[in-house]
Amino acid sequence: MVPFFPESIQSVDLSILEWIQTHLVSPFCDGFFSFITHLGDSGILWILIAVAMLFFKKTRKTGLMMGAALVLGLILGNGVLKNLFQRVRPYDLENALVQVPLIAKPGDWSFPSGHTLASFEAATVLMIRDKRFGIPALILACLIAFSRLYLYVHFPSDVLAGAILGIFFGFLGVLIVGKIAKAVEKELKKIEK
Repeated sequence: MVPFFPESIQSVDLSILEWIQTHLVSPFCDGFFSFITHLGDSGILWILIAVAMLFFKKTRKTGLMMGAALVLGLILGNGVLKNLFQRVRPYDLENALVQVPLIAKPGDWSFPSGHTLASFEAATVLMIRDKRFGIPALILACLIAFSRLYLYVHFPSDVLAGAILGIFFGFLGVLIVGKIAKAVEKELKKIEK
């Protein structure tokens, strides 16, 4: 266990995971949450949505903002933090309740949850830009985040960190692209004069 995660956090995390395994596990939920979690694999769903938005003038800026947020999460969350903390996954613990998860074992570290991170980045951008898209995206992000707990591949603190970072990177993506867009528009107006 990495020293960044005190025994008190680990204890609370395991209590929550144990409660989920004891009270919520069922064949229906196994199938449902396995499907839901795959929607978050490698952020592909969110990347595809961002790319699709680039094709329409009305949503192009939103697509760029989502893309920026997803890149920030990929570099800082999955690239830096996962390798800095090197937290093992719940199923790899000595006395794990679930030693073989329902899905293929992820090949990277546990903290923060990359599925949750990407989902909340995209949902945050969509909530800021257009709640008609943002609300369904936020519901899906919450389901994907919970699926990681249900499937015993992340600790609750991994998922919470992924959500918080995702919201932060979502706001940052909106801010960065918004500032760049304003600067470009300003320069284009100068050229037109």
